[in-house]
Amino acid sequence: MGTGGAPSLLALEDALVASGTELTTVAMRRVARQTSGGAAGDTSMWGLLERLGIRALPNTAGCFSVREAVLTAQLAREACGTDWVKLEVIADDVTLLPEPLGLVEAAEELVRDGFTVLPYCGDDPIVARRLEDVGCAAVMPLGAPIGSGLGILNPRNIEAIAAAASVPVILDAGIGTASDAALAMELGCDGVLLATAVTRAADPVRMARAMRLAVEAGHEAAGAGRIPRRERALASSSPEGRLDLAL
Repeated sequence: MGTGGAPSLLALEDALVASGTELTTVAMRRVARQTSGGAAGDTSMWGLLERLGIRALPNTAGCFSVREAVLTAQLAREACGTDWVKLEVIADDVTLLPEPLGLVEAAEELVRDGFTVLPYCGDDPIVARRLEDVGCAAVMPLGAPIGSGLGILNPRNIEAIAAAASVPVILDAGIGTASDAALAMELGCDGVLLATAVTRAADPVRMARAMRLAVEAGHEAAGAGRIPRRERALASSSPEGRLDLAL
């Protein structure tokens, strides 16, 4: 889960617990790092995550250039004591879509610097492959633009990325409801990352619980193997032994 969009830390806490998440993104450009170490009375985002035992994943959200993203990741490593980073290099502040060339460049530089890089990317299988080639630990294609709630607009590309990848594939952005999360898993993703779908739902806790169940259901369905799609009906019972009532 992400932390963006929550109306309060209390509401966020309840949603995080209901979701069952063990990893939560925090945008480094928007949240100040506290130094209290999660002690009693620490009401910061960091104190909340430390108290719940949830690992924080620093995020370069809001970065529009390679230099900005790399510097933010390096500062996050110093502040948070982790070399894990969710890498974002955004093309513009209207679409919030990833800038693919800058993203690959920043990812390659951070991998060389010892980071475990989880890049937010478009649903282009070629870009996903290039990010894997430069050493990213996962690829995180969008289902739809950030915060749109439109679901998975290009399921064929998501399925293609998941089928070709040798690293985990995490669907990131665009999920609106639980069926979107289940579909992501059925398409072959290893997980989903979401924030707005929960934090801005009418009942965030209930939606967080629904998302957890949907991910579990989608994972089980993917492992079970769906029946082939058919153009014509196929009876579920054999016609053998049927009683013939014709006179």
